[in-house]
Amino acid sequence: MLKTMRNIGIMAHIDAGKTTTTERILFYTGKSHRIGEVDDGEAIMDWMEQEQERGITIQSAATTTYWKGCQINIIDTPGHVDFTAEVERSLRVLDGAVAIFDAVHGVEPQTETVWRQARRYNVPCVGYVNKMDRMGADFFYVIEDVKNKLKINAAALQIPIGKEGNFEGVIDLIEMKEIRWENNGENMTFSPVLPQHEAIAKEWREKLIDALSGFSDLITEKYLAGEDIDTTLIRNELRKAVLKREILPLFVGASRRNLGVQPLIDAIVDFLPSPDETAPATGHNLKKEEEIKIPCDPKGQPLGLVFKIQNDREAGSLCYVRMYSGSIKTGSAVYNTGKKKRERANRILRMHSNKSEPMDSLDAGDIGVIIGMKFAQTGDTVGTEGWPVLLEKMQFPEPVISISIEPKTISDQDKLKEILEILSKEDPTFTTRENEETGQLIISGMGELHLDVLVTRLLKEYKLGAKVGNPQVTYRESISKVNEHSESFSKILGGKENAAGITLRVEPSTRGEGNKYFYAAKNAGRSEVPSGILEAIERGITSAFSSGIVMGYPCIDIKATVTDIQYFELNGTEFAFEACASMAFDEACRNASPILLEPIMAVDLSSPHEFVGEVMSLVTQRGGHIHSMNSKTDIDEIKAQAPMEKMFGFMTSLRSVSQGRASFSLEFSHFEKKVER
Repeated sequence: MLKTMRNIGIMAHIDAGKTTTTERILFYTGKSHRIGEVDDGEAIMDWMEQEQERGITIQSAATTTYWKGCQINIIDTPGHVDFTAEVERSLRVLDGAVAIFDAVHGVEPQTETVWRQARRYNVPCVGYVNKMDRMGADFFYVIEDVKNKLKINAAALQIPIGKEGNFEGVIDLIEMKEIRWENNGENMTFSPVLPQHEAIAKEWREKLIDALSGFSDLITEKYLAGEDIDTTLIRNELRKAVLKREILPLFVGASRRNLGVQPLIDAIVDFLPSPDETAPATGHNLKKEEEIKIPCDPKGQPLGLVFKIQNDREAGSLCYVRMYSGSIKTGSAVYNTGKKKRERANRILRMHSNKSEPMDSLDAGDIGVIIGMKFAQTGDTVGTEGWPVLLEKMQFPEPVISISIEPKTISDQDKLKEILEILSKEDPTFTTRENEETGQLIISGMGELHLDVLVTRLLKEYKLGAKVGNPQVTYRESISKVNEHSESFSKILGGKENAAGITLRVEPSTRGEGNKYFYAAKNAGRSEVPSGILEAIERGITSAFSSGIVMGYPCIDIKATVTDIQYFELNGTEFAFEACASMAFDEACRNASPILLEPIMAVDLSSPHEFVGEVMSLVTQRGGHIHSMNSKTDIDEIKAQAPMEKMFGFMTSLRSVSQGRASFSLEFSHFEKKVER
């Protein structure tokens, strides 16, 4: 069964045609009976009202379809950088991906971002050059762009016949046949390569064989001996190369005109891995405290990862789970390993966008939705108590922009908090906190569009009246010196003394390393102090990380080490040590030269040649630094970095200096000490 299953994602820059291509895949595989168009707001995979209104994908949508006896689980991911967490958590659980490139623009900024994510999770990919019918389309330019920017050996498996308005089909370089489409793309006609196309077809087939020979000794031998290379051998060796991420096979088409989609579906089945062909998942065995490999075995111990939470008004939390081992049956008990909570899988569903069908069980390698788990959050591992294994947690970027929000009526205060809790459970890059001084609720996200979408959901989907403030930058705090501080705590509660004493050393970590906590008290070993006390100290310090030092912003890149502890059995309580640890951290950091850090954004701009001077000047005026510029035939691509606080309203200024023809995207890069400007 596993051999005939594929878990794949569709990934690309915004507006490259991910959802349009997915809609065609669903139509030609018989999953849907009409083609939904993004431009008409009728795409099946863009089911949210805002997705249909804005014409973009916001939430990754999952569906399952079948092609030539193979089950394909597809996740259509967003292309906008503000929703990069949706791509991140999808790629974490997928076995393969289709990378879509725009035939006019080639590799765009967000394409590079998702490619890095795919590389991090070692996801094999096939490439698809879309929009070959557009003015300015150039397949051969895209191949070079992919090689240069993504540093991958890209090999064309097809070349286009014609381009722009004259694009009429493709030449299959393995079979050496021409393919054209008729009857709304449903019928494919195959014919021998026409004499006028023979020279270019032979040239690109040679390049394909050459790329493969760098990977396969078998093909090299046959090539040097002048033997005919069998098409089956080419496919087999190509599959091996794709699974090892040695080669990116490229296909070509125009999804909107229904050209080129079926060979792409064939490529998903032929070249992307089944769940048992990928590297075993890595887990941490809590009992033995060791790293273990988890092979994809339906008969093994149950183990799955919750990679997405979606709230449903009737069913509650829909927990999207990828099973790595064993199976979970409907109605069975499920153990949340990280939370140490027992839950129940009341129902298991297979999703088709926002529709579903029931399943009896969720087996290794498969993706489905479990209903009934109340405590689960994105990144949680589910399995069994007898085999407590934690899968690697997902890492998400830091929110960099905040706005204040308050209900229009006092009676809606609790409802607002409840809805914000639901939204932050769904989206790990969306956080909420209460400003202690003003009592305002502050929500934070990845960008202006991200927060705009969430606020619109509050107002429309949940029908809650709310007043929203202007966007503000989310800063961070850290320290610049090493400091050690001793703190004691004593309080009488209910007639009983609660006492604790801690010495804590704080020191700055390398930027980007994150916060770290260590216990290194010499006079009181771990065996002499109850585990509850040690956990209380850790709780006190980790909670202090998020409450700030001077300004109340979360702390980052601080290493906190407990070097001494005064514990007395009669009055040493968990409450006392938690409070003492928090106070010690606060005081130690205040005397360690605290600094304020601001988010620095990576800015990718595209501008026509005639406006490039004004565009670069605009970036430098806002405190930005230009890192590189790349000239293409019709546009210049500029890479820069700029402080987030200076980028508000940048789109309006950019349109003004470029007559609306330049575009840009922002992505969080790093935190840096704030400079007074």
